[in-house]
Amino acid sequence: MAQLFYKYSTMNAGKSIEVIKVAYNYEERGKRTLVMTPAVGDKHGTGVITSRIGIQREAIPIGNETNILELFMKENAKEKVDCVLIDECQFLRKHHVQELVEIVDSCDTPVLAFGLKNDFRNELFEGSYYMLVYADKIEEIKTICWCGRKATMVARVVDGKMVKEGKQIMVGGMDMYVPLCRKHYNDGRLGPEMKQKK
Repeated sequence: MAQLFYKYSTMNAGKSIEVIKVAYNYEERGKRTLVMTPAVGDKHGTGVITSRIGIQREAIPIGNETNILELFMKENAKEKVDCVLIDECQFLRKHHVQELVEIVDSCDTPVLAFGLKNDFRNELFEGSYYMLVYADKIEEIKTICWCGRKATMVARVVDGKMVKEGKQIMVGGMDMYVPLCRKHYNDGRLGPEMKQKK
């Protein structure tokens, strides 16, 4: 039985490299994957999955109005799709997640979705919320805070200071977002020598 998997973490835990690795493993065994990523102002280009260690892979971009189920059905009619892989699933809309559910339930094809759970304000993204609601299996990919504890929060950094207000979606990398444990997210410490000025 196919299932919908949601694999989440904070920034810099290796989600994108995991998507690329899973796709490679399927394809190495002669299986076909459908690899997708939301088209949300990606700094590496639309339709490209890029790991912070520099590995890239092309992917089908998902716009707000994209019907993933229809796209899957067209591709599956050309040649059987054995697995659907989604990077940055936090940027999906509710209808996208429901379409992924249909791919699993009606087409018996596994879907693995990777993304953040909470934003820099410690609130769920729309895609994360509905992945938590609909996923058959939920798994945390762990990474660490600068102090060595498990990172569970994402801090947005502007001009060297942590901010907790602003637009939910602003695409950036290690210079803009930092994974932190709950303690250091709450006290604003971005590193051993960096105390948040209140």
